[in-house]
Order: sequence, then structure tokens, then C-alpha cells
Amino acid sequence: MDIFDTVYQGTPPWDIGRPQQAFIDLAAAGEVTGSVLDVGCGTGENALFFAEQGHDVLGIDTAALAIQKAEEKAAQRGIGAQFRVWNAFDLAGLGRTFDSVIDSGFFHVLSDEDRSRFAESLAAALAPGGKYFMLCFSEQNPGEYPLPRRIAQEEIRETFREGWSIDYIRPAVFENAIQAEGHHAWFASITRRV
Repeated sequence: MDIFDTVYQGTPPWDIGRPQQAFIDLAAAGEVTGSVLDVGCGTGENALFFAEQGHDVLGIDTAALAIQKAEEKAAQRGIGAQFRVWNAFDLAGLGRTFDSVIDSGFFHVLSDEDRSRFAESLAAALAPGGKYFMLCFSEQNPGEYPLPRRIAQEEIRETFREGWSIDYIRPAVFENAIQAEGHHAWFASITRRV
């Protein structure tokens, strides 16, 4: 059983019952194009949102219970997003590429070693010129918790140094069910170079 399956037996604090505002704003700006992969999709709110916007969407997560809940939401809402239990370190195994990849809270749970593994996996699933949009906790959050890790802009730039272009890294809010004001976050747009 995936460690996150235990968390999804209830409602985790990041599962706010709607997409993150950062992704709603991204859609309004027209930055997401074509097919979309949601890495670490949880119960699917962001994936379902982009499917409603007309995108061909696949959401993946290692937590089978989260994927089950996402599939139930899709069926209840009549939305055509697809969901699979899948490991983000084997995106090449999906056998296809995507125009856009979204990440709401996946990157900030990775170890230093796993970040480079993920970037390599991501490159295999993102079409050349495609964009990776990431929302992660920033180092500006107080406290000493092992997860989620607090990420500095420099760490994002270092991970995506080779074969990528950083379009922007902006301050954002990671919404949750615990703090009305949310957590300090970074929202990044990163392009896979051709």
C-alpha cells in the first residue's frame, strides 16, 4: 500500500474540493495548451478542471485510493479525464508525450536525489517545447516539518538547469483546508527545450 493511501482514507489538507487558484489563473491566461498530464494528481480536482476546459487529460498518482476517488468524481461529473495508478519516475512507460504537465504539490515531496530522476522522467513525457507548470511550497513558510519540504527558487533552477528553460518562478499561494490564507508557494513555468 502506498503511504499516501492511508492519508486518502480521510480528506488530506491539500484536497480542497476544487482546483488550486494558481491553476485556474493559469487557464485564464491561456498558458496551458494541448494534452495535459497531472503528476501526483491526488483525487483529481486540477485534472478535472483542465478536462472541463477541453484538454485531453491524464492524471497519475501512486496512491490507488486517490485514483479511485478521482475516477468516481469524473464519473459523477460526466468529465472525460483519465486516471491511472502510475509512478512519476517512469513517465516514459506511459508510451506517449504531453504538451503540458501540471504538478500541484508533487515536487516538494521529492528528495534531492529524486529531483533529478524526476526531471529525466518528465523530459521523456513532455513534448519538445512543452511546458511543466509546478506549484510547490516555498522556503518562506515557517516551521520545521520533514514534508512537504520548503523549496528555494535556486533549487528549482538547479534541477531544471540542463535541457530546460525557466520561463518564470512567481510567488503564489498553496491553498489548503487548514489555513484560510494558505501556504507560501512558488509557481513555476518551465519549458522543455527542443
